[in-house]
Amino acid sequence: MMARRKKRLVLLEPRLLRQRRLHAGAAGAFVATLLFLTLVLLSTSPSSPPPSRDSSSIARRRSSSSSSSPPAADYCGTMTTSFGEFGDMMVSMLPKNLAFTVFVPSPESFSGVLKLRPNDSVAEGKADATYAVVSRVLCFSAVPRRLRAADVPLRQQVAPPVLESVSGLRISARRRDADGALVVNGVTSECVDIVKGQDIVVHVMAGVLMDAEFERSFSSEFDH
Repeated sequence: MMARRKKRLVLLEPRLLRQRRLHAGAAGAFVATLLFLTLVLLSTSPSSPPPSRDSSSIARRRSSSSSSSPPAADYCGTMTTSFGEFGDMMVSMLPKNLAFTVFVPSPESFSGVLKLRPNDSVAEGKADATYAVVSRVLCFSAVPRRLRAADVPLRQQVAPPVLESVSGLRISARRRDADGALVVNGVTSECVDIVKGQDIVVHVMAGVLMDAEFERSFSSEFDH
């Protein structure tokens, strides 16, 4: 009798292991789906009041270009193929099957404002820190809807629309009369309406969108 029971247990062990693996895989998939749905629900929450004076002034200080003339056409042409190492990293983090508009910092803004330079961060063993900074900036810069430049009213027409990013940052956008450039929380666009895939619209910005808390923590990190 004992021999039969042992034989049955030996036969059942592989099945139990397979069942446990299947359950673990299903649980992992469920958690990943739940996190994704949470992100979508947060990103589609109702808009809040217009941004405060502090956040707008931070955006203006962060702007790397105050010129009223748009960049040369060949510059924006290169942006249709690549936004630079960190800009491409930002866009790659977005889900491909949902509509998003993302205000991507220009390569000069990544280096000048965020102190991120291609290959330097990885070479110094700071890949995780670099990824964390870029993903945080994405949360400030991504809006869960398609928004082309023509969808933003001119300044004199109506009050600028108030949007909300994935992180909850309140975003005020308007379109300049002279050249059609976007001004988002005080940061001016360099190139607009670059479409990636079917549902992602990218506007390249001459600065970085961020809240006051992130700016303080980021600045203090480089002050020490």
